[in-house]
Amino acid sequence: MSGFLATMAAASRARVRSALAACPREAMEASARSSPPPPPLILSHERFDIIAEMKLRSPAAGALRAAVAHDIDTRVRDYATAGAAAVSVLTEPSRFDGALGHLEQAARALAPLRVPAMRKDFLVDPWQVMEARVAGAGGVLVILRMLPRADIEALLATAASLDLFVLLEAFDEADIDLAHDLASRAAGRLLVGLNCRDLTTLQVVPGRLEALAARLPAHLPRVAESGLDSAQDAARVAAAGYDLALIGSALMKQDAPGALLADMLAAGRLARRRAP
Repeated sequence: MSGFLATMAAASRARVRSALAACPREAMEASARSSPPPPPLILSHERFDIIAEMKLRSPAAGALRAAVAHDIDTRVRDYATAGAAAVSVLTEPSRFDGALGHLEQAARALAPLRVPAMRKDFLVDPWQVMEARVAGAGGVLVILRMLPRADIEALLATAASLDLFVLLEAFDEADIDLAHDLASRAAGRLLVGLNCRDLTTLQVVPGRLEALAARLPAHLPRVAESGLDSAQDAARVAAAGYDLALIGSALMKQDAPGALLADMLAAGRLARRRAP
């Protein structure tokens, strides 16, 4: 595991230990199971979709929006009305300026539009999956590189029991091999994503998305992650065989992100139609 992921995992475990003192597992599970169902993830028959991201800061790019927290409702609604299949919401506080409240606010704003929110964080414990469900999430991110297999399986089992979709995030061939094996055994709805960011430098590695696309499980929706800034980028990964793209920094830098999102979505769908 990289130093960055190890640091993030340790901080996440510390947050869980603190939270458990206030809300034991049994109480959190009861709340999760009694929460209203979130909107389901619905993918287009046009074979390309976008998960749009709501985050205030990126460790690679720095601050993305100043004081955008008050504008979460407007931003996620713009994403949804422009065609986003889901909205990823960063809840990690130390490096991304995230908060669980951002997820709660986004989920409330998206519910009438029937678009799910996805909790993006460095999840290490099933308690956090239940916490995401209470906050209104319809899905969660699970980082394959960061955890022992038994811990990953516990997260997946909890998500499946709560009807949450899971985006499995891979970085290289070994992660992809693990995703194949997990997908053959796990219940629930899975997507598999490839993040093309180097975990040491946090810089995007050109060509990684294309180089590893064919290794991803063909029976799962495949998600291209990181370094996608334009309609041309969306067309490129769609032509490589990706079914979705997760777009974060590029959209957060826009005052009116819906136009860029719609352009990327249209370009990706056109590329999929033209693909052999």
